[in-house]
Amino acid sequence: MKTQSSPQAAVLTAQQTVYPILFAISFSHLLNDLIQSVIPAIYPLLKENYVLTFTQIGIITLVFQLTASILQPFIGLYTDKKPNPKSLAIAMLFSLLGLLCLAFASNLYYILASVSLIGIGSSIFHPEASKVAHLASGGKKGLAQSIFQVGGNAGGATGPLLAALIVIPFGQKYVGWFGVLAILGMILLTFVGKWYQQNMLARSLTKNVAHHSAPTVTISRKRVIISIVILLVLIFSKYFYMASMTSYFTFYLIDKFHVSVQQSQIYLFAFLAAVAAGTILGGPLGDRYGRKLIIWISILGAAPFTLLLPHVGLNMTIILAILIGLIISSAFSAILVYATELIPGKIGLVSGLFFGFAFGMGGIGSALLGWLADKTNIEYVFNVCAYLPLIGIITGFLPNIEGSKKRKG
Repeated sequence: MKTQSSPQAAVLTAQQTVYPILFAISFSHLLNDLIQSVIPAIYPLLKENYVLTFTQIGIITLVFQLTASILQPFIGLYTDKKPNPKSLAIAMLFSLLGLLCLAFASNLYYILASVSLIGIGSSIFHPEASKVAHLASGGKKGLAQSIFQVGGNAGGATGPLLAALIVIPFGQKYVGWFGVLAILGMILLTFVGKWYQQNMLARSLTKNVAHHSAPTVTISRKRVIISIVILLVLIFSKYFYMASMTSYFTFYLIDKFHVSVQQSQIYLFAFLAAVAAGTILGGPLGDRYGRKLIIWISILGAAPFTLLLPHVGLNMTIILAILIGLIISSAFSAILVYATELIPGKIGLVSGLFFGFAFGMGGIGSALLGWLADKTNIEYVFNVCAYLPLIGIITGFLPNIEGSKKRKG
Protein backbone atom coordinates (compact mmCIF):
# COMPACT_ATOMS: atom_id res chain seq x y z
CA MET A 1 0.00 0.00 0.00
CA LYS A 2 1.29 3.45 -0.91
CA THR A 3 2.83 5.44 1.88
CA GLN A 4 1.08 8.69 2.76
CA SER A 5 3.38 11.63 2.00
CA SER A 6 1.88 14.33 4.22
CA PRO A 7 0.29 14.71 7.66
CA GLN A 8 -3.02 15.67 6.02
CA ALA A 9 -2.99 12.52 3.88
CA ALA A 10 -2.11 10.46 6.94
CA VAL A 11 -5.08 11.83 8.84
CA LEU A 12 -7.35 11.09 5.87
CA THR A 13 -6.11 7.48 5.80
CA ALA A 14 -6.78 7.08 9.52
CA GLN A 15 -10.36 8.31 9.03
CA GLN A 16 -11.06 5.69 6.36
CA THR A 17 -11.77 2.00 6.87
CA VAL A 18 -8.87 0.17 5.19
CA TYR A 19 -10.54 -3.11 4.29
CA PRO A 20 -7.51 -4.75 2.58
CA ILE A 21 -5.53 -4.42 5.81
CA LEU A 22 -8.48 -5.57 7.93
CA PHE A 23 -8.91 -8.67 5.78
CA ALA A 24 -5.16 -9.31 5.77
CA ILE A 25 -4.90 -9.11 9.55
CA SER A 26 -8.06 -11.21 9.86
CA PHE A 27 -6.55 -13.90 7.61
CA SER A 28 -3.35 -13.77 9.67
CA HIS A 29 -5.51 -14.26 12.76
CA LEU A 30 -7.09 -17.24 11.00
CA LEU A 31 -3.66 -18.79 10.46
CA ASN A 32 -2.54 -18.04 14.02
CA ASP A 33 -5.62 -19.53 15.67
CA LEU A 34 -5.78 -22.47 13.25
CA ILE A 35 -2.29 -23.42 14.42
CA GLN A 36 -3.36 -23.00 18.05
CA SER A 37 -6.49 -25.12 17.58
CA VAL A 38 -4.45 -28.07 16.35
CA ILE A 39 -3.32 -28.57 19.96
CA PRO A 40 -6.70 -29.49 21.53
CA ALA A 41 -7.76 -31.19 18.28
CA ILE A 42 -5.08 -33.87 18.70
CA TYR A 43 -5.74 -34.45 22.41
CA PRO A 44 -7.42 -37.83 21.78
CA LEU A 45 -4.34 -38.92 19.79
CA LEU A 46 -1.91 -37.68 22.46
CA LYS A 47 -3.99 -39.21 25.24
CA GLU A 48 -3.83 -42.61 23.56
CA ASN A 49 -0.18 -42.43 22.47
CA TYR A 50 1.19 -41.32 25.84
CA VAL A 51 -1.50 -42.76 28.17
CA LEU A 52 -2.37 -39.32 29.54
CA THR A 53 -5.00 -38.59 32.17
CA PHE A 54 -7.59 -35.85 31.79
CA THR A 55 -5.59 -33.89 34.38
CA GLN A 56 -2.49 -34.08 32.17
CA ILE A 57 -4.56 -33.00 29.16
CA GLY A 58 -5.71 -30.03 31.23
CA ILE A 59 -2.10 -29.23 32.17
CA ILE A 60 -1.14 -29.11 28.48
CA THR A 61 -3.89 -26.56 27.89
CA LEU A 62 -2.92 -24.66 31.04
CA VAL A 63 0.72 -24.33 29.98
CA PHE A 64 -0.25 -23.29 26.47
CA GLN A 65 -2.86 -20.78 27.58
CA LEU A 66 -0.70 -19.26 30.33
CA THR A 67 2.21 -18.67 27.96
CA ALA A 68 -0.33 -17.22 25.54
CA SER A 69 -1.74 -14.90 28.21
CA ILE A 70 0.80 -13.76 30.80
CA LEU A 71 2.95 -11.80 28.34
CA GLN A 72 0.10 -10.11 26.48
CA PRO A 73 -0.65 -7.15 28.80
CA PHE A 74 3.08 -6.37 29.12
CA ILE A 75 3.61 -6.59 25.37
CA GLY A 76 0.54 -4.40 24.83
CA LEU A 77 1.76 -1.80 27.34
CA TYR A 78 5.25 -1.79 25.82
CA THR A 79 4.03 -1.47 22.23
CA ASP A 80 1.65 1.35 23.18
CA LYS A 81 4.84 3.32 23.86
CA LYS A 82 7.16 1.67 21.30
CA PRO A 83 5.25 -0.06 18.48
CA ASN A 84 7.25 -2.74 16.67
CA PRO A 85 5.73 -3.77 13.32
CA LYS A 86 8.25 -6.62 12.96
CA SER A 87 6.80 -8.32 16.03
CA LEU A 88 3.87 -9.66 13.98
CA ALA A 89 6.13 -11.81 11.79
CA ILE A 90 8.27 -12.75 14.79
CA ALA A 91 5.15 -14.05 16.54
CA MET A 92 4.45 -16.43 13.67
CA LEU A 93 8.07 -17.62 13.77
CA PHE A 94 7.56 -18.78 17.37
CA SER A 95 4.45 -20.67 16.28
CA LEU A 96 6.40 -22.35 13.46
CA LEU A 97 9.07 -23.54 15.90
CA GLY A 98 6.39 -24.83 18.28
CA LEU A 99 4.68 -26.83 15.53
CA LEU A 100 7.92 -28.48 14.44
CA CYS A 101 8.77 -29.38 18.04
CA LEU A 102 5.26 -30.75 18.66
CA ALA A 103 5.47 -32.94 15.56
CA PHE A 104 8.49 -34.76 17.02
CA ALA A 105 7.72 -34.52 20.76
CA SER A 106 8.24 -37.89 22.45
CA ASN A 107 6.85 -37.33 25.95
CA LEU A 108 4.69 -35.00 28.02
CA TYR A 109 7.55 -32.61 28.84
CA TYR A 110 8.44 -32.09 25.19
CA ILE A 111 4.77 -31.55 24.42
CA LEU A 112 4.61 -28.87 27.13
CA ALA A 113 7.71 -27.14 25.75
CA SER A 114 6.24 -27.23 22.23
CA VAL A 115 2.90 -25.72 23.16
CA SER A 116 4.75 -23.06 25.17
CA LEU A 117 6.44 -21.82 21.99
CA ILE A 118 3.10 -21.63 20.20
CA GLY A 119 1.67 -19.80 23.23
CA ILE A 120 4.48 -17.23 23.18
CA GLY A 121 3.82 -16.62 19.50
CA SER A 122 0.17 -16.00 20.26
CA SER A 123 0.98 -13.62 23.12
CA ILE A 124 3.10 -11.49 20.80
CA PHE A 125 0.61 -11.58 17.91
CA HIS A 126 -2.68 -10.53 19.51
CA PRO A 127 -1.95 -7.08 21.06
CA GLU A 128 -0.18 -5.74 17.95
CA ALA A 129 -2.64 -7.32 15.51
CA SER A 130 -5.59 -5.88 17.44
CA LYS A 131 -3.91 -2.49 17.27
CA VAL A 132 -3.52 -2.79 13.49
CA ALA A 133 -7.25 -3.58 13.24
CA HIS A 134 -8.05 -0.47 15.30
CA LEU A 135 -5.75 1.68 13.16
CA ALA A 136 -7.42 0.43 9.96
CA SER A 137 -10.97 0.77 11.34
CA GLY A 138 -11.64 4.32 10.19
CA GLY A 139 -13.80 4.77 13.30
CA LYS A 140 -15.86 1.58 12.75
CA LYS A 141 -14.24 -0.06 15.76
CA GLY A 142 -16.83 -2.75 16.38
CA LEU A 143 -16.84 -3.82 12.75
CA ALA A 144 -13.04 -3.83 12.57
CA GLN A 145 -12.73 -5.87 15.74
CA SER A 146 -15.29 -8.36 14.47
CA ILE A 147 -13.49 -8.76 11.13
CA PHE A 148 -10.27 -9.34 13.06
CA GLN A 149 -11.91 -11.74 15.50
CA VAL A 150 -13.82 -13.76 12.91
CA GLY A 151 -10.54 -14.70 11.29
CA GLY A 152 -9.36 -16.19 14.56
CA ASN A 153 -12.63 -18.01 15.12
CA ALA A 154 -12.63 -19.35 11.57
CA GLY A 155 -9.10 -20.61 12.09
CA GLY A 156 -10.10 -22.17 15.40
CA ALA A 157 -12.94 -23.97 13.65
CA THR A 158 -10.85 -25.13 10.69
CA GLY A 159 -7.96 -26.48 12.77
CA PRO A 160 -9.83 -29.47 14.26
CA LEU A 161 -11.26 -30.35 10.83
CA LEU A 162 -7.81 -30.34 9.21
CA ALA A 163 -6.40 -32.26 12.19
CA ALA A 164 -9.12 -34.89 11.72
CA LEU A 165 -8.20 -35.22 8.04
CA ILE A 166 -4.41 -35.01 8.32
CA VAL A 167 -3.08 -35.75 11.80
CA ILE A 168 -5.54 -38.26 13.30
CA PRO A 169 -5.29 -40.77 10.40
CA PHE A 170 -1.55 -40.41 9.72
CA GLY A 171 0.03 -39.63 13.08
CA GLN A 172 1.59 -36.93 15.22
CA LYS A 173 4.47 -36.11 12.84
CA TYR A 174 2.00 -34.68 10.34
CA VAL A 175 1.50 -31.74 12.72
CA GLY A 176 4.65 -30.39 11.10
CA TRP A 177 2.80 -29.81 7.84
CA PHE A 178 0.91 -26.98 9.51
CA GLY A 179 4.24 -25.15 9.53
CA VAL A 180 3.56 -24.24 5.90
CA LEU A 181 0.70 -22.06 7.17
CA ALA A 182 3.02 -20.41 9.69
CA ILE A 183 5.46 -19.54 6.89
CA LEU A 184 2.58 -18.08 4.85
CA GLY A 185 1.60 -16.05 7.92
CA MET A 186 5.15 -14.69 8.30
CA ILE A 187 5.16 -13.50 4.68
CA LEU A 188 1.74 -11.84 4.94
CA LEU A 189 2.51 -10.20 8.30
CA THR A 190 5.73 -8.77 6.92
CA PHE A 191 3.65 -6.77 4.41
CA VAL A 192 1.07 -5.83 7.06
CA GLY A 193 3.92 -4.70 9.31
CA LYS A 194 5.20 -2.38 6.58
CA TRP A 195 1.77 -0.76 6.24
CA TYR A 196 1.58 -0.46 10.03
CA GLN A 197 4.94 1.29 10.15
CA GLN A 198 4.01 3.66 7.31
CA ASN A 199 0.76 4.66 9.02
CA MET A 200 2.11 5.29 12.53
CA LEU A 201 1.89 9.00 11.74
CA ALA A 202 -1.86 8.74 11.19
CA ARG A 203 -2.29 7.14 14.56
CA SER A 204 -0.47 9.89 16.44
CA LEU A 205 -2.01 12.76 14.47
CA THR A 206 -5.59 11.54 14.90
CA LYS A 207 -5.38 10.63 18.57
CA ASN A 208 -7.18 13.80 19.63
CA VAL A 209 -9.75 13.49 16.83
CA ALA A 210 -10.50 9.89 17.82
CA HIS A 211 -10.79 10.95 21.44
CA HIS A 212 -13.39 13.60 20.60
CA SER A 213 -15.32 11.36 18.20
CA ALA A 214 -15.51 8.54 20.76
CA PRO A 215 -18.22 8.51 23.43
CA THR A 216 -17.20 10.69 26.37
CA VAL A 217 -16.60 8.76 29.56
CA THR A 218 -17.75 10.91 32.47
CA ILE A 219 -17.62 8.25 35.18
CA SER A 220 -15.10 8.20 38.00
CA ARG A 221 -11.82 6.29 38.01
CA LYS A 222 -13.25 3.97 40.66
CA ARG A 223 -16.25 3.19 38.47
CA VAL A 224 -13.96 2.54 35.51
CA ILE A 225 -11.99 0.03 37.57
CA ILE A 226 -15.18 -1.69 38.77
CA SER A 227 -16.44 -1.84 35.18
CA ILE A 228 -13.18 -3.43 34.00
CA VAL A 229 -13.49 -6.03 36.77
CA ILE A 230 -17.09 -6.79 35.70
CA LEU A 231 -15.92 -7.23 32.10
CA LEU A 232 -13.16 -9.59 33.23
CA VAL A 233 -15.69 -11.64 35.23
CA LEU A 234 -17.80 -11.91 32.07
CA ILE A 235 -14.70 -13.04 30.16
CA PHE A 236 -14.18 -15.64 32.91
CA SER A 237 -17.69 -17.06 32.47
CA LYS A 238 -17.43 -17.10 28.68
CA TYR A 239 -13.99 -18.68 28.43
CA PHE A 240 -14.46 -21.22 31.22
CA TYR A 241 -17.46 -22.47 29.29
CA MET A 242 -15.55 -22.30 26.01
CA ALA A 243 -12.78 -24.38 27.63
CA SER A 244 -15.27 -27.15 28.33
CA MET A 245 -16.27 -27.16 24.67
CA THR A 246 -12.91 -26.76 22.94
CA SER A 247 -10.98 -29.17 25.18
CA TYR A 248 -13.59 -31.73 26.21
CA PHE A 249 -16.56 -31.64 23.82
CA THR A 250 -14.96 -34.39 21.70
CA PHE A 251 -14.48 -36.56 24.79
CA TYR A 252 -18.05 -35.85 25.89
CA LEU A 253 -19.44 -36.97 22.54
CA ILE A 254 -17.22 -40.07 22.44
CA ASP A 255 -18.09 -41.05 26.02
CA LYS A 256 -21.84 -40.36 25.95
CA PHE A 257 -22.77 -41.14 22.35
CA HIS A 258 -19.91 -43.49 21.32
CA VAL A 259 -19.05 -41.56 18.17
CA SER A 260 -15.65 -41.99 16.50
CA VAL A 261 -12.76 -39.57 17.02
CA GLN A 262 -13.14 -38.20 13.50
CA GLN A 263 -16.90 -37.73 13.95
CA SER A 264 -16.30 -35.88 17.21
CA GLN A 265 -13.87 -33.53 15.43
CA ILE A 266 -16.47 -32.76 12.77
CA TYR A 267 -19.02 -31.93 15.47
CA LEU A 268 -16.44 -29.72 17.19
CA PHE A 269 -15.90 -28.00 13.85
CA ALA A 270 -19.66 -27.30 13.66
CA PHE A 271 -19.55 -25.63 17.09
CA LEU A 272 -16.45 -23.58 16.24
CA ALA A 273 -17.90 -22.57 12.87
CA ALA A 274 -20.92 -21.20 14.74
CA VAL A 275 -18.52 -19.31 17.01
CA ALA A 276 -16.93 -17.76 13.92
CA ALA A 277 -20.33 -16.75 12.52
CA GLY A 278 -21.42 -15.23 15.83
CA THR A 279 -18.23 -13.22 16.14
CA ILE A 280 -18.77 -11.30 12.92
CA LEU A 281 -22.21 -10.23 14.19
CA GLY A 282 -21.15 -8.95 17.60
CA GLY A 283 -19.10 -5.92 16.54
CA PRO A 284 -21.49 -4.35 14.00
CA LEU A 285 -24.49 -5.01 16.27
CA GLY A 286 -22.61 -3.33 19.10
CA ASP A 287 -21.88 -0.34 16.84
CA ARG A 288 -25.56 -0.08 15.96
CA TYR A 289 -27.48 -1.01 19.13
CA GLY A 290 -24.94 -0.43 21.90
CA ARG A 291 -22.24 -2.71 23.25
CA LYS A 292 -23.77 -3.17 26.69
CA LEU A 293 -26.93 -4.66 25.18
CA ILE A 294 -24.94 -7.07 22.99
CA ILE A 295 -22.79 -8.15 25.96
CA TRP A 296 -25.93 -8.82 27.98
CA ILE A 297 -27.63 -10.86 25.25
CA SER A 298 -24.47 -12.77 24.34
CA ILE A 299 -23.54 -14.06 27.79
CA LEU A 300 -26.89 -14.43 29.57
CA GLY A 301 -28.71 -15.35 26.38
CA ALA A 302 -26.69 -18.55 26.02
CA ALA A 303 -27.77 -19.86 29.45
CA PRO A 304 -31.04 -21.61 28.45
CA PHE A 305 -29.19 -23.61 25.80
CA THR A 306 -26.18 -24.51 28.00
CA LEU A 307 -28.53 -25.69 30.75
CA LEU A 308 -30.42 -27.91 28.31
CA LEU A 309 -27.42 -29.39 26.47
CA PRO A 310 -26.42 -32.13 28.99
CA HIS A 311 -29.93 -33.61 28.94
CA VAL A 312 -30.62 -34.27 25.26
CA GLY A 313 -29.66 -36.78 22.55
CA LEU A 314 -26.86 -36.53 19.98
CA ASN A 315 -28.68 -34.60 17.26
CA MET A 316 -30.12 -32.06 19.69
CA THR A 317 -26.72 -31.77 21.39
CA ILE A 318 -25.15 -30.67 18.11
CA ILE A 319 -27.98 -28.21 17.41
CA LEU A 320 -27.68 -26.70 20.89
CA ALA A 321 -23.89 -26.51 20.59
CA ILE A 322 -24.26 -24.54 17.35
CA LEU A 323 -26.77 -22.14 18.95
CA ILE A 324 -24.52 -21.68 21.99
CA GLY A 325 -21.50 -20.96 19.78
CA LEU A 326 -23.47 -18.47 17.71
CA ILE A 327 -24.78 -16.54 20.74
CA ILE A 328 -21.89 -16.61 23.19
CA SER A 329 -19.25 -15.65 20.62
CA SER A 330 -20.76 -12.24 19.87
CA ALA A 331 -19.61 -10.93 23.26
CA PHE A 332 -15.86 -10.57 22.89
CA SER A 333 -15.72 -7.85 20.21
CA ALA A 334 -18.30 -5.80 22.12
CA ILE A 335 -16.45 -6.31 25.43
CA LEU A 336 -13.08 -5.33 23.96
CA VAL A 337 -14.34 -2.17 22.23
CA TYR A 338 -16.34 -1.21 25.35
CA ALA A 339 -13.12 -1.54 27.41
CA THR A 340 -11.09 0.59 24.98
CA GLU A 341 -13.75 3.29 25.31
CA LEU A 342 -13.45 3.09 29.10
CA ILE A 343 -9.67 3.53 28.84
CA PRO A 344 -9.04 5.56 25.66
CA GLY A 345 -5.53 5.74 24.23
CA LYS A 346 -4.41 2.39 25.69
CA ILE A 347 -5.41 0.01 22.90
CA GLY A 348 -2.40 -2.29 23.24
CA LEU A 349 -2.72 -2.53 27.03
CA VAL A 350 -6.47 -3.18 26.92
CA SER A 351 -6.17 -5.70 24.06
CA GLY A 352 -3.32 -7.50 25.80
CA LEU A 353 -5.18 -7.55 29.11
CA PHE A 354 -8.41 -8.96 27.67
CA PHE A 355 -6.88 -11.38 25.17
CA GLY A 356 -4.43 -12.50 27.83
CA PHE A 357 -7.10 -12.92 30.48
CA ALA A 358 -9.29 -14.83 28.02
CA PHE A 359 -6.48 -17.26 27.20
CA GLY A 360 -5.53 -17.55 30.85
CA MET A 361 -9.07 -18.34 31.91
CA GLY A 362 -9.31 -20.88 29.12
CA GLY A 363 -6.15 -22.58 30.33
CA ILE A 364 -7.04 -22.57 34.02
CA GLY A 365 -10.55 -23.69 33.15
CA SER A 366 -9.27 -26.57 31.06
CA ALA A 367 -6.92 -27.74 33.83
CA LEU A 368 -9.59 -27.55 36.54
CA LEU A 369 -12.19 -29.22 34.35
CA GLY A 370 -9.73 -31.98 33.45
CA TRP A 371 -9.10 -32.59 37.15
CA LEU A 372 -12.86 -32.59 37.79
CA ALA A 373 -13.41 -35.06 34.93
CA ASP A 374 -10.84 -37.44 36.46
CA LYS A 375 -12.52 -37.16 39.87
CA THR A 376 -16.07 -37.57 38.52
CA ASN A 377 -16.82 -38.02 34.82
CA ILE A 378 -16.93 -35.92 31.66
CA GLU A 379 -20.74 -35.65 31.71
CA TYR A 380 -20.65 -34.16 35.21
CA VAL A 381 -18.28 -31.46 33.92
CA PHE A 382 -20.82 -30.34 31.33
CA ASN A 383 -23.60 -30.28 33.92
CA VAL A 384 -21.52 -27.94 36.12
CA CYS A 385 -20.40 -25.67 33.27
CA ALA A 386 -23.98 -25.24 32.10
CA TYR A 387 -24.55 -22.65 34.85
CA LEU A 388 -21.61 -20.38 33.92
CA PRO A 389 -23.49 -18.12 31.44
CA LEU A 390 -25.88 -17.12 34.25
CA ILE A 391 -23.04 -14.90 35.47
CA GLY A 392 -23.98 -12.65 32.54
CA ILE A 393 -26.64 -11.06 34.75
CA ILE A 394 -23.94 -8.77 36.23
CA THR A 395 -23.82 -6.93 32.89
CA GLY A 396 -26.60 -4.81 34.37
CA PHE A 397 -24.05 -3.13 36.65
CA LEU A 398 -22.04 -1.73 33.71
CA PRO A 399 -22.48 2.01 33.10
CA ASN A 400 -23.99 3.25 29.85
CA ILE A 401 -20.88 5.00 28.49
CA GLU A 402 -22.47 5.53 25.07
CA GLY A 403 -25.03 7.97 26.40
CA SER A 404 -26.98 9.72 23.68
CA LYS A 405 -24.31 9.12 21.03
CA LYS A 406 -25.71 8.96 17.54
CA ARG A 407 -25.16 5.45 16.25
CA LYS A 408 -24.46 4.65 12.67
CA GLY A 409 -27.35 2.86 11.03
